[in-house]
Amino acid sequence: MLTTTPAAQPPRLRAGLGLHLIAIGENRWRLVDAAGLIVGHVDTFTEARGIRYRALRYHPATRMFRELGAFWSLDDAVDCLRYAR
Repeated sequence: MLTTTPAAQPPRLRAGLGLHLIAIGENRWRLVDAAGLIVGHVDTFTEARGIRYRALRYHPATRMFRELGAFWSLDDAVDCLRYAR
């Protein structure tokens, strides 16, 4: 069963990436690069085994978000978005 996890502050990114997170909802953050360009979005959700991080990319043609993957670490979700550019 999936439930949402309230987050008081954005998760912390590892240093040196040149990226930062902007909260856009209770459990969703926009990943932005140093130039202000959107790299993607990260959601958090809770499964029975713990907190997961979902990498999302907006697809303008369908006006929907597409899930690129769900990960156990924020670093993995961010790397997925970075390398899928």
